[in-house]
Amino acid sequence: MLDLSSASLIFLTLSLCSISVYLLIFSGSNPSNKNPCPQSYPIIGNLLGFLRNHHRFHDWVAEMLSQTPSSTLQVNSFLNLSHGICTANPTNIEHLLLSNFHNYIKGSRYHNILNELLGQGIFNVDGHAWILQRKIASHEFNTKSLKHFISDVVKSEISNRLIPFLSKACDDDMVIDLQEVLQNFTFNNICNVAFGVDPSCIQNSSFVKAFDDAVEICSSRFMSPIPAVWKMKRVMNIGSEKRFKEAIKVINGYAMEIIISKEKAHENKEMGRNQDLLSRFMSTSSNMEFQDQEQRRKFLRDIVISFILAGKDSTSTALTWFFWLLAGNPRCAHLIRAELSSLPELELRPRIFSYDELKKFHYLHAAVSESLRLFPPVPINSRLTVDNDFLPDGTYVGKRWFADYSAYAVGRMEKVWGKDCREFKPERWLDADGAFQPSDQYRFPVFHCGPRMCLGKEMAYVQMKSIAAAVMHEFDITAIDGGASAERMMNPPYSLSLLLKMRGGLPVQIKRRQQ
Repeated sequence: MLDLSSASLIFLTLSLCSISVYLLIFSGSNPSNKNPCPQSYPIIGNLLGFLRNHHRFHDWVAEMLSQTPSSTLQVNSFLNLSHGICTANPTNIEHLLLSNFHNYIKGSRYHNILNELLGQGIFNVDGHAWILQRKIASHEFNTKSLKHFISDVVKSEISNRLIPFLSKACDDDMVIDLQEVLQNFTFNNICNVAFGVDPSCIQNSSFVKAFDDAVEICSSRFMSPIPAVWKMKRVMNIGSEKRFKEAIKVINGYAMEIIISKEKAHENKEMGRNQDLLSRFMSTSSNMEFQDQEQRRKFLRDIVISFILAGKDSTSTALTWFFWLLAGNPRCAHLIRAELSSLPELELRPRIFSYDELKKFHYLHAAVSESLRLFPPVPINSRLTVDNDFLPDGTYVGKRWFADYSAYAVGRMEKVWGKDCREFKPERWLDADGAFQPSDQYRFPVFHCGPRMCLGKEMAYVQMKSIAAAVMHEFDITAIDGGASAERMMNPPYSLSLLLKMRGGLPVQIKRRQQ
């Protein structure tokens, strides 16, 4: 078995050979391309800019896009090994995700990176496999029973775990990482919804760490400027790829253990009226044809793990930025609390607002939407082209090119949101009477758009508003770093990952409010 230094030496040698071959054979042979490509150089493409701006990747992309005539640019990779474009133009995004939907697929790029984690799950497939799972999931997500089940789980988690933890932190005068607290909350929540098991059992298992490790390593795969590096590590089973394989083994073992236990409960007629996603998909898949029991279990494992990935940290990431923004904008926090106090007070503590009550909080909904506009949990997304195409703005996209769209950059385009696009202004979402007004979805592609629109959008809003309202009703939260100042808004502290997590977490102090 080669060690890491030997592998690095081999890779460096191969890279130098590749560069030499490229210079001797291909240099100067490529036809000129009219698509704009800022900060690109011969041979290395955008690699130098990427390395210089790795810590502020999404702002770097947004700046380059703002320099182009139509907020679209060509991406030039190292050694010209791959081709692609990136856009923050709402018209182009509509073309990618709706008008020419069938030409822009997940494709091999997603499948190669996420196959071990998601398998043939809904977020990693195209064609018939996607249509089938989308149909099943769409039906379930539109049932009142699932909506009530998710709502009940959220309320239980808030009242029995989140508020008591924050109360203890308040009493002990602790500095806590609010991002970590919210991550634990949402992970418990989504696993309860997906598996229907006691969250305390999940937290005590190795499943949590394995899932975190797997997602982190998938993120590094996506962001690698030279994909050959992680692919070589995978073949040689070293470093992060060795850890990834071990993590997947733990995830598969845990998921299969729960699936088999539910099968046995079903055989013994002990299932009752379980409302979790796994039980629902087990019931639906009973009418589907599989080669054997192993294939059916694999189908259930892939679709449930996919939904855990989708809901694992997206809500906690969105709420982390929401509380950071409010910490730097006390006027907005005051207006939210005024809205919360407009309803009659109840003696019951903690106060968990109902679905009908949450619908009355227009300013809270606007503040959450404004936070999502500036800090979308999934900052950039990608597709792969089936055939050659031209975007509405005239940008050429070749066959098998990747086509990225940046929700983070869209929120920072003056052409889209005006000169105050970098400011936190919930009022931009309200009409003259103070009622919430949704934006055109292609100007706000936070929940994706078109046929792949996020099925859990409505429930995500309910969950975020439920948590925000309950926490803000009970506590004052002070960010140790002072929150979102104008200076920090120009260089926000995020880490480069699949999700826009806050770098270093969000240290805060909690104080109980006077009721």
